[in-house]
Amino acid sequence: MNKINRLFADNKDRKLLSLYFCAGCPTAEDTADVIRAMQRHGISMVEVGIPFSDPMADGPVIQDAATKALRNGMTLQKIFDQLKEAKDEIDIPVILMGYLNVIMQYGIEDFCRACADSGVSGAIIPDLPFSDYMAKIKPVADKYGIRIVMLITPETSEERIRLIDSNTEGFLYMVSSAATTGAQQSFDDSRLEYFRRINDMGLRNPLMTGFGISNRQTLESAQMYSAGAIIGSKFVTLLNESRNADEALDRLMVALAE
Repeated sequence: MNKINRLFADNKDRKLLSLYFCAGCPTAEDTADVIRAMQRHGISMVEVGIPFSDPMADGPVIQDAATKALRNGMTLQKIFDQLKEAKDEIDIPVILMGYLNVIMQYGIEDFCRACADSGVSGAIIPDLPFSDYMAKIKPVADKYGIRIVMLITPETSEERIRLIDSNTEGFLYMVSSAATTGAQQSFDDSRLEYFRRINDMGLRNPLMTGFGISNRQTLESAQMYSAGAIIGSKFVTLLNESRNADEALDRLMVALAE
């Protein structure tokens, strides 16, 4: 079974926590070390960002991390090489998050094959049109057992959400707002109503909520209406400040309890 599917099958009542970081930041050599640290701290799943020069869905923190990673010489091939070397030590699901341009340059089949070879369970491609996913990506990803995770936002229609739900196999990434990534202090009533509305749809796939989660209030709000939460900008900030994954994770746990 794909590790993503196994995670949700084995944790139906547990509120999961997934973290994002950009490969190559703060250094080009520590991708596997960061994932190992997450695993030691009980993180449920990890999203590894593929650095790109124009990350349109990302806010300033992750944009800055991508710029630093590119300056450090990080490439998609280096990510695969590092993950492949460490795959026997990594039990939690690893998902690559990156933009379509980079993946198309690498080659769709080569990308999916490399994911399988390096222990990657899935991919999130924010700018992937659903029609292209169905026609070009899904058949190849299914061949290699790679789960393609699609994003939904408050503006996504119920019809489209159900279409995505019926044609994906991992989880749905419930974006908290139509804005870019970035830490927030709280979610307002309209945001909570959106979470509640999607949760009440009775979808086939589990939901994970991301964008804006940085403290106990936003974490609990996200976990109340989904299987778990995804944290990116807050952890990236702490990792850049400490330059040590274990220390950054300790600081994150403190922030999530406040």
